[in-house]
Amino acid sequence: MMMSPLSGEPVVISGTSSDSHTWNLVYLQLLVREIGHPVLNLGPCVPDDLLVAECARARPRLVVISTVNGHGFTDAVRVAPRLRARPELAGTPLVIGGKLGIHGDDGTAAARRDQLLAAGFDRVYAETELAAFADDLAQLRARVAS
Repeated sequence: MMMSPLSGEPVVISGTSSDSHTWNLVYLQLLVREIGHPVLNLGPCVPDDLLVAECARARPRLVVISTVNGHGFTDAVRVAPRLRARPELAGTPLVIGGKLGIHGDDGTAAARRDQLLAAGFDRVYAETELAAFADDLAQLRARVAS
């Protein structure tokens, strides 16, 4: 786990339990810090129990789940309700992004997005929506700063 030296409630960045990719998490950490948020990066292959416990402990301003392997959808649909079940996390913004399926653009992206939103995510970013994510981070930073 890497905590940035910035103060305040962090943005938690995490991979899913089945995703061992790391560079996406490092990139996100650098992006989030550049925008001015403190970061707690839990790393890859984070078990559901650890993600829930660390988020409950850290009381983050935002939880970011990143997936590259395409199987993160299954993990995310399972863990989002667990995060939402914790009273201290019920209102915490929860987002996911990356590769959300193993079959590419097979026509199910909209259905997967709807399932993730129904599971408890506030926003689902496709692989190509990094600029939108950065814009949302900047807006969050402005709200936190005021």
